[in-house]
Amino acid sequence: MTDPYLIIGLGNPGREYKDTRHNIGFMLIDLLAEKLNARGMKVQSKAIVISALYEERKIILAKPQTYMNLSGQSVQGLLHFYKIPFENLLVAHDDLDIPFGTIRIRPTGGPGGQRGMADTIEQLGTKDFPRLRLGIGRPPGRMQAKDYVLQNFSKEDAKLLPEILSRGVEASLEFVMNGLNMAMNKFNGSVE
Repeated sequence: MTDPYLIIGLGNPGREYKDTRHNIGFMLIDLLAEKLNARGMKVQSKAIVISALYEERKIILAKPQTYMNLSGQSVQGLLHFYKIPFENLLVAHDDLDIPFGTIRIRPTGGPGGQRGMADTIEQLGTKDFPRLRLGIGRPPGRMQAKDYVLQNFSKEDAKLLPEILSRGVEASLEFVMNGLNMAMNKFNGSVE
């Protein structure tokens, strides 16, 4: 059996944040858990954790409960506990710099203003780990980014969300089965 995989979606805990743009990482984890029929939810390393099996590969799905800015605590704790190599980690998060409907898988990179990623990079001591960037687009007009990410998706965007999340799930599973390069080649881009 191969090393387990850890897929972490970033977001904020609490009902008031459930459908916000900042929680698209949580939405992805929920859909993955549903698709994989994951069972046995528990709280570990300040995260909601659930395990699944996919094609005989163990996948740990996690949603940090520390609030976005401290997400790295959970990522680091779970990585250490499950002895996951960096190449088997995938962190899914919202990204303002990518148009809504576009996903980008990357092997490394800076936080790009995403505070959950900044904390994760700081806690892990490296920026060299795979991430799944889920585009949410830029705020309209002069709206502050912090206000925009904490808004619910617009009605128009909410209609496209299931298709985008489904593509994110497929990309995540491609990553687990065939590696980072194959996932990048197949899924980087926008939903047609």
